[in-house]
Amino acid sequence: MNTQFILDYLSALSANNNREWYHANKDEYKKANAEFEKLLQAFILEIGKFDSSILHNVPKDLTFKIVRDTRFSHDKSPYNPAFRAHISPKGKMPVPVGYYLMIKPGNQSFLGGGLFADMFKDATTMIRDYISRNGKEWERIIHQPDFEKYFTVQGTALKNVPAGYEKEHPQADYLKFKSWYLEYPLKDEEVKNAEIFLVKAVELFQIMKPFNDYLNKALADFQMPAR
Repeated sequence: MNTQFILDYLSALSANNNREWYHANKDEYKKANAEFEKLLQAFILEIGKFDSSILHNVPKDLTFKIVRDTRFSHDKSPYNPAFRAHISPKGKMPVPVGYYLMIKPGNQSFLGGGLFADMFKDATTMIRDYISRNGKEWERIIHQPDFEKYFTVQGTALKNVPAGYEKEHPQADYLKFKSWYLEYPLKDEEVKNAEIFLVKAVELFQIMKPFNDYLNKALADFQMPAR
C-alpha cells in the first residue's frame, strides 16, 4: 500500500504522456495499479465498519481506466495521470452514490461523495422531489458542524428554480441543482503516507455518509438507462 510509489509513477506519466513511454514502463504501471488496489481493499474494510453495504466489492471492479477518450477533446494526450475509484453498494456505478477517490499528483487528489453525474434526468428529478419533501432532514445533514468543517455541497445548477417546484421553497437554491456532490481536496503531502492518508480519508467518508444515505433514499427506485 505504497501511495508514494503511486504518486511517483503518475508524476512520471504526466511528464511523459505518450504511448511509447507508457508501454516501455508497463511494469511500473502494473506495480502502481497493484498498490492502488491494495489501498482500495483497505478502504473497503475500514469503510465497511460503518457501511457494510460496500463490503462485497472487489478492488479491481471499482477502478476507472487511465486511457482517455480523446475523440471530442482538444487535449489529445492519451492518458489521464490519475488513479480513480468509486466504492458504492453497486461498485463504480454512479447510482447508488458512494465514496469517490482520485489520486493525482500536483496536489490534484480529492475525496468525493454524492451524485456527480448530471446527465441522468430521472435521478435529478428524484433528488429534487425528495429535497422538496424532506427539506428539514437535508438542512440537518448539511449543517452538522463536522460536515460544515470539511464540505460544501457542489453541483451544476440552473439559474432559476425549475418548473413544478415552489420558487420560495426553503431549499430553493438546492432545487436548482442538477447534481449534488462533495469534494475534499488533498495535497500530495497528505497522500504520500498511506497509513495516515487512510485514517484521514475514512474519517471524512464517515462524515459524508449521512449525505450519501439521504441521496440514496431519494434514488431508491432509480434505474440506469438502457444502452
